[in-house]
Amino acid sequence: MLELNEVLVEGAANTVSMMAQERQMTCLTGGTAQVRSHLLLAILGLVPVKSGFVNIDGEPLERQTMKKLRKMMAYVPSELRAEGEVTVYEPPSVQDLFMLKDNREAAISNGLLTEEMKRTCAPQEKAQLLAMAVLRQRPILLVENPAIESAGYLKGLARDGRIVVVASEERAILDMADEIIEI
Repeated sequence: MLELNEVLVEGAANTVSMMAQERQMTCLTGGTAQVRSHLLLAILGLVPVKSGFVNIDGEPLERQTMKKLRKMMAYVPSELRAEGEVTVYEPPSVQDLFMLKDNREAAISNGLLTEEMKRTCAPQEKAQLLAMAVLRQRPILLVENPAIESAGYLKGLARDGRIVVVASEERAILDMADEIIEI
Protein backbone atom coordinates (compact mmCIF):
# COMPACT_ATOMS: atom_id res chain seq x y z
CA MET A 1 0.00 0.00 0.00
CA LEU A 2 1.15 3.53 -0.82
CA GLU A 3 -0.03 6.19 1.60
CA LEU A 4 0.24 9.97 1.47
CA ASN A 5 -0.82 11.63 4.69
CA GLU A 6 -1.38 15.40 4.52
CA VAL A 7 1.50 15.77 2.04
CA LEU A 8 2.28 19.30 0.93
CA VAL A 9 4.74 19.90 -1.91
CA GLU A 10 6.13 23.09 -3.40
CA GLY A 11 3.53 25.05 -5.35
CA ALA A 12 0.55 23.21 -3.87
CA ALA A 13 -2.22 25.16 -2.17
CA ASN A 14 -3.57 22.12 -0.31
CA THR A 15 -2.27 18.95 1.30
CA VAL A 16 -2.97 15.57 -0.28
CA SER A 17 -3.96 12.39 1.51
CA MET A 18 -4.56 9.08 -0.23
CA MET A 19 -4.15 5.34 0.09
CA ALA A 20 -3.34 3.57 -3.17
CA GLN A 21 -3.64 -0.21 -3.00
CA GLU A 22 -2.73 -3.21 -5.10
CA ARG A 23 -5.12 -3.90 -7.97
CA GLN A 24 -6.11 -0.25 -8.00
CA MET A 25 -5.46 2.62 -10.38
CA THR A 26 -5.39 5.97 -8.62
CA CYS A 27 -5.42 9.23 -10.55
CA LEU A 28 -4.08 12.53 -9.21
CA THR A 29 -5.90 15.34 -10.98
CA GLY A 30 -6.54 19.06 -10.62
CA GLY A 31 -4.01 21.63 -9.56
CA THR A 32 -1.20 22.35 -11.97
CA ALA A 33 0.88 19.87 -13.96
CA GLN A 34 3.90 20.98 -11.92
CA VAL A 35 2.21 20.18 -8.60
CA ARG A 36 1.06 16.76 -9.87
CA SER A 37 4.60 16.06 -11.05
CA HIS A 38 6.05 17.18 -7.69
CA LEU A 39 3.70 14.78 -5.89
CA LEU A 40 4.95 11.82 -7.93
CA LEU A 41 8.55 12.90 -7.38
CA ALA A 42 7.85 13.29 -3.63
CA ILE A 43 6.60 9.69 -3.58
CA LEU A 44 9.98 8.73 -5.03
CA GLY A 45 11.77 10.91 -2.49
CA LEU A 46 13.25 13.09 -5.22
CA VAL A 47 11.64 16.37 -4.11
CA PRO A 48 11.11 17.42 -0.51
CA VAL A 49 7.79 17.18 1.26
CA LYS A 50 7.03 20.45 3.07
CA SER A 51 4.74 18.70 5.52
CA GLY A 52 3.08 15.31 5.97
CA PHE A 53 4.61 11.96 5.09
CA VAL A 54 4.74 9.15 2.56
CA ASN A 55 4.50 5.48 3.65
CA ILE A 56 5.04 2.40 1.54
CA ASP A 57 3.73 -0.83 3.04
CA GLY A 58 3.68 0.90 6.43
CA GLU A 59 7.30 2.03 6.20
CA PRO A 60 7.96 5.79 6.15
CA LEU A 61 9.89 7.21 3.20
CA GLU A 62 12.90 8.70 4.97
CA ARG A 63 16.55 9.24 4.15
CA GLN A 64 17.45 5.83 5.65
CA THR A 65 14.72 3.89 3.80
CA MET A 66 14.62 5.84 0.54
CA LYS A 67 16.97 3.66 -1.52
CA LYS A 68 15.23 0.44 -0.48
CA LEU A 69 11.72 1.82 -1.09
CA ARG A 70 12.63 3.32 -4.47
CA LYS A 71 13.47 -0.19 -5.67
CA MET A 72 9.75 -0.96 -5.30
CA MET A 73 8.79 1.81 -7.73
CA ALA A 74 9.02 2.53 -11.43
CA TYR A 75 8.47 6.09 -12.66
CA VAL A 76 7.40 7.18 -16.12
CA PRO A 77 7.91 10.91 -16.77
CA SER A 78 5.65 12.72 -19.20
CA GLU A 79 8.64 13.11 -21.49
CA LEU A 80 12.40 12.88 -21.46
CA ARG A 81 13.91 16.29 -20.97
CA ALA A 82 17.19 16.85 -22.73
CA GLU A 83 19.62 19.44 -21.46
CA GLY A 84 20.24 22.39 -23.75
CA GLU A 85 18.06 23.50 -26.61
CA VAL A 86 16.18 20.81 -28.50
CA THR A 87 14.18 21.71 -31.58
CA VAL A 88 12.96 18.23 -32.58
CA TYR A 89 12.16 15.46 -30.13
CA GLU A 90 13.84 12.19 -31.01
CA PRO A 91 12.86 9.28 -28.75
CA PRO A 92 15.77 7.33 -27.30
CA SER A 93 16.76 4.20 -29.11
CA VAL A 94 16.36 0.80 -27.49
CA GLN A 95 20.16 0.76 -27.13
CA ASP A 96 20.06 4.15 -25.31
CA LEU A 97 17.56 2.76 -22.81
CA PHE A 98 19.71 -0.32 -22.16
CA MET A 99 22.74 1.87 -21.42
CA LEU A 100 21.17 2.92 -18.11
CA LYS A 101 22.61 0.76 -15.31
CA ASP A 102 19.25 -0.24 -13.78
CA ASN A 103 17.92 -1.26 -17.17
CA ARG A 104 20.96 -3.43 -17.97
CA GLU A 105 20.37 -5.33 -14.73
CA ALA A 106 16.68 -5.92 -15.56
CA ALA A 107 17.36 -8.61 -18.21
CA ILE A 108 15.01 -7.10 -20.79
CA SER A 109 15.56 -8.11 -24.40
CA ASN A 110 14.82 -6.01 -27.47
CA GLY A 111 12.03 -8.44 -28.37
CA LEU A 112 10.37 -8.14 -24.97
CA LEU A 113 10.57 -4.35 -25.09
CA THR A 114 9.10 -4.19 -28.59
CA GLU A 115 6.19 -6.46 -27.65
CA GLU A 116 5.45 -4.51 -24.46
CA MET A 117 5.58 -1.23 -26.39
CA LYS A 118 2.85 -2.54 -28.70
CA ARG A 119 0.68 -3.52 -25.71
CA THR A 120 0.79 0.03 -24.30
CA CYS A 121 -1.04 1.37 -27.40
CA ALA A 122 0.83 4.65 -26.81
CA PRO A 123 2.75 6.76 -29.35
CA GLN A 124 6.36 5.56 -29.66
CA GLU A 125 8.08 8.07 -27.36
CA LYS A 126 5.63 7.36 -24.51
CA ALA A 127 5.46 3.64 -25.30
CA GLN A 128 9.24 3.24 -24.82
CA LEU A 129 9.20 4.91 -21.41
CA LEU A 130 6.12 3.05 -20.19
CA ALA A 131 7.20 -0.36 -21.50
CA MET A 132 10.64 -0.09 -19.92
CA ALA A 133 9.11 0.83 -16.54
CA VAL A 134 6.59 -2.03 -16.73
CA LEU A 135 9.17 -4.64 -17.71
CA ARG A 136 11.23 -3.77 -14.61
CA GLN A 137 8.37 -5.46 -12.71
CA ARG A 138 8.20 -3.11 -9.76
CA PRO A 139 5.04 -3.35 -7.62
CA ILE A 140 4.38 0.40 -7.75
CA LEU A 141 4.07 2.23 -11.07
CA LEU A 142 3.99 6.05 -11.11
CA VAL A 143 3.02 7.58 -14.47
CA GLU A 144 3.03 11.27 -15.30
CA ASN A 145 0.59 12.33 -18.06
CA PRO A 146 0.13 8.94 -19.74
CA ALA A 147 -1.11 8.77 -23.32
CA ILE A 148 -4.89 8.40 -23.39
CA GLU A 149 -4.44 5.33 -25.60
CA SER A 150 -2.78 3.63 -22.59
CA ALA A 151 -5.74 3.97 -20.22
CA GLY A 152 -6.92 0.37 -20.60
CA TYR A 153 -3.35 -0.95 -20.45
CA LEU A 154 -2.72 0.87 -17.16
CA LYS A 155 -6.00 -0.38 -15.71
CA GLY A 156 -4.98 -3.92 -16.69
CA LEU A 157 -1.64 -3.54 -14.89
CA ALA A 158 -3.53 -2.53 -11.76
CA ARG A 159 -5.90 -5.49 -12.10
CA ASP A 160 -2.85 -7.75 -12.38
CA GLY A 161 -1.75 -6.70 -8.89
CA ARG A 162 0.25 -3.50 -9.19
CA ILE A 163 -0.32 -0.20 -7.48
CA VAL A 164 -0.74 2.25 -10.37
CA VAL A 165 -0.72 5.98 -9.66
CA VAL A 166 -1.15 8.35 -12.59
CA ALA A 167 -1.16 12.13 -12.77
CA SER A 168 -3.54 13.28 -15.49
CA GLU A 169 -6.35 15.59 -16.49
CA GLU A 170 -7.46 13.42 -19.43
CA ARG A 171 -11.05 12.14 -19.27
CA ALA A 172 -10.13 8.70 -20.68
CA ILE A 173 -7.61 8.21 -17.87
CA LEU A 174 -9.99 9.53 -15.20
CA ASP A 175 -12.75 7.18 -16.42
CA MET A 176 -10.46 4.16 -15.93
CA ALA A 177 -9.32 5.17 -12.42
CA ASP A 178 -10.62 3.30 -9.38
CA GLU A 179 -9.95 6.35 -7.24
CA ILE A 180 -9.60 10.00 -8.23
CA ILE A 181 -7.70 12.33 -5.92
CA GLU A 182 -8.46 15.99 -6.56
CA ILE A 183 -5.47 18.16 -5.75
